[in-house]
Amino acid sequence: MTALPRRFDGRRLLRWTKQAGRNWGWLALGGWLIALPPLEAQQVPVQEHILSNGMRMLLVERRDEPAIAGGWVAHVGSANERPGITGITHLFEHMMFKGTPTLGTRDARRDLELIAEQERVRDLMRTEESRMRAAWRRGEIDDLEKPENHTPRWRELAAAFQQLVEEQRQLLVPNEFDRVYTTAGASGMNAFTSEDMTAYFITVPANKLELWMWMESERLFRPVFREFYAERDVVFEERRLRTEATPLGKFEESFNALIWASHPYGWPVVGWPSDIPAISQAQADAFYATYYFPQNITLVLVGDFAATNAVALAEHYFGRIRRGTNPPPDVVTLEIKPVAEKRMYAEAEANPQVDIVWHTVPFGHRDAYPLKIFAQLLATRTGRLYKGLVLGREVATQVYADQISRKWAGLFNAGGEAREGHTPAEVEQAIYDEIAILQEQDPPAEELQKVKNNFAAAEYRRLTSNNSILMQLLILDGLGDWREINHAGPKYQAVTADDVRRVAKQYFTKENRSVATYTRKPAAVPVAVP
Repeated sequence: MTALPRRFDGRRLLRWTKQAGRNWGWLALGGWLIALPPLEAQQVPVQEHILSNGMRMLLVERRDEPAIAGGWVAHVGSANERPGITGITHLFEHMMFKGTPTLGTRDARRDLELIAEQERVRDLMRTEESRMRAAWRRGEIDDLEKPENHTPRWRELAAAFQQLVEEQRQLLVPNEFDRVYTTAGASGMNAFTSEDMTAYFITVPANKLELWMWMESERLFRPVFREFYAERDVVFEERRLRTEATPLGKFEESFNALIWASHPYGWPVVGWPSDIPAISQAQADAFYATYYFPQNITLVLVGDFAATNAVALAEHYFGRIRRGTNPPPDVVTLEIKPVAEKRMYAEAEANPQVDIVWHTVPFGHRDAYPLKIFAQLLATRTGRLYKGLVLGREVATQVYADQISRKWAGLFNAGGEAREGHTPAEVEQAIYDEIAILQEQDPPAEELQKVKNNFAAAEYRRLTSNNSILMQLLILDGLGDWREINHAGPKYQAVTADDVRRVAKQYFTKENRSVATYTRKPAAVPVAVP
């Protein structure tokens, strides 16, 4: 599955926000000051309803087109994992498309028997894998992945497991979940996983609301996690393509781990490479039972429907799912207060650049709004970084800045690519110089108002489609408060110059930052053949 951005994982989120920072000005209509109606006109008429089992529904009736954007968000992300099972949340994003007893198989009974037998064999394989890890610790083998280092018993069990997999494949109906939807005229089925949430979404014709209710409730009520180990391997390959095979992927992952000393945001959403192959189906079942229950899930519908009918259908279909008996464990490990600057230097197959991160505040914190305003004073084509570093000093070709407020903590990210003949160190110092100005001087009233107008214009743009409103509600609810779709605008407008200068002084200190400097990796020198 893909997402907006692609599953929001750690440094990949930062990469996405860099691009968002570069493009934000276009949302401001080219930076022009424009006259806008009162902000109250932008209010989204969200109806909230709680089903009998505790599941929340958010409903927005819009009759502009005969379609409904529907989705749901589970309040569980990679921050809810623990070492040893990192990546399991993202794995569930994949597994939730594998079907039910009636979707995805030709023989549900035999399918379940094969799943149980596969797990029995995998348990025996894990015993052998434990022995191989012990041999690796003793230095008897050099690489756990090398086939020659696998024990004879492990190879025997692997062959038996593969036979079971092949038998199961004969029973499967591939992509049946997607086929049912597309046959009914639905489109855009997708999902994403982030540090804080997992969300699923699709657009269906207005007359297919009941189909959506049945399909989505079925995979929550009676999921079958078939092909678990095969899909686990798919996720591992996805990790390789997204991280190991990209110029900066491994470095960004290492930098993210450097930024977070204690918080679970320090591990990648996709999971550590040693954890993914070790996750068992039993661990996955336990994780599902802990987090995928009604009180931890929110349904969202935006489009052409009657709210009363939608609630009645949801009660009929989703109401079948039993209430959870225990609240999910809270994330209690907070980031320790930084006491010194952290730095990473790397040679990469990429343009010379610098990436700077400061620890800031989580979603909903009062300082998140002036920090976002501060970011936009720096970013965009009319912002201080572009005018100062790209057009003025001409030390950079690209610059970016953004405030990223997650559920439990936040980051401010700024950086840029060095122009030929200049260094990342020059770009870094120029960024600090621009920040220092805003620490000592209030931004002019016109400049501050222009940024606020940019936010207001962006708010209007984000309310133009069912899918856009759906995505906002899913993400905001996953972060902790869907009401921000209506409350954030006035909060941005209320930010003062004093607020901007205060947060600039409070958070942008040397000991609070982490810096990654990338220089171009020297080209390999060809070896002469005698």
